[in-house]
Amino acid sequence: MKTFIGLKLTLLAILLCSNALAAPGNAEAGQAKYAVCITCHGQNGEGIPAQRGPALAGQDELYLARQLKHFKTGIRGAQAGDTYGSQMRAMAFTLADDQAVADVSAYIASLETTAAAGVAEGDTSKGAYIYQGSCMSCHLGKGEGKPDVSAPRLAGLDSTYLIRQLTSFKTGLRGSHADDIYGRQMREMAKAIRSGEDVTNLAAYIHSLPK
Repeated sequence: MKTFIGLKLTLLAILLCSNALAAPGNAEAGQAKYAVCITCHGQNGEGIPAQRGPALAGQDELYLARQLKHFKTGIRGAQAGDTYGSQMRAMAFTLADDQAVADVSAYIASLETTAAAGVAEGDTSKGAYIYQGSCMSCHLGKGEGKPDVSAPRLAGLDSTYLIRQLTSFKTGLRGSHADDIYGRQMREMAKAIRSGEDVTNLAAYIHSLPK
């Protein structure tokens, strides 16, 4: 029993030390590194749907860093058929190390949030019903996200991107990697959305959320 408790304390100490040693992101340094992202994600992180680049502005810093690391390690974007994910994986490799990842994540998180442009196809009233039952507990009522449960911001994302991601979760193109803990949770939630029409309605509702 003493050995077991000692092991737990040792592991806890390692975790605490690793967290303490992790360098915080420098938003000012991250601005220069963000230059490679502008073509797809916009000058101010507002997203460019025509380039398949989602809005990033105001997204949680830790979530951004985790996704970039997932792209770099192949947890995300390495599966056959994930065309846009593989493109993003290549871009993630332009960030040399964890410090670069932290810096660009800090910069993006500092950008002012924007609302998704235009109006999306779909029944937002039906989408609201689905959102309240399946999404709100983690992503909150205004789609602002809940960092303490690793739920990203959804408000500001365009419907095309949302449909693509929900479909990718449903089919296993995203969230099926053994090390993608949160992605696997999201995959189960996406699978509960029964039809393509429901996906469209849900995406339309999220698209309609104010910034």
